[in-house]
Amino acid sequence: MASIRDLKQDINYVLGDIIEAALISQAAQPEKEAEAEKIIDDSIATFDDLIARVNDKKVENRSAHLKQVRADLETKGAALIERVNNL
Repeated sequence: MASIRDLKQDINYVLGDIIEAALISQAAQPEKEAEAEKIIDDSIATFDDLIARVNDKKVENRSAHLKQVRADLETKGAALIERVNNL
């Protein structure tokens, strides 16, 4: 169970840091507020999706499913970070 808790914490920390970076960028560059808001909305949607997938207990191979969730966190997180960096 510790790995599931760690995965949920990783999702929370990664996406929370992305949201924080977008908010800081938004405060520093008010002209790019709409872009930062879109990143924040996408981060929240990604968070909701990943947590729902972690909590889904009806999958056949739970271990492989959780590994895929972690891989998706890495790819989606990297894409969101790239968008924040381009602000």
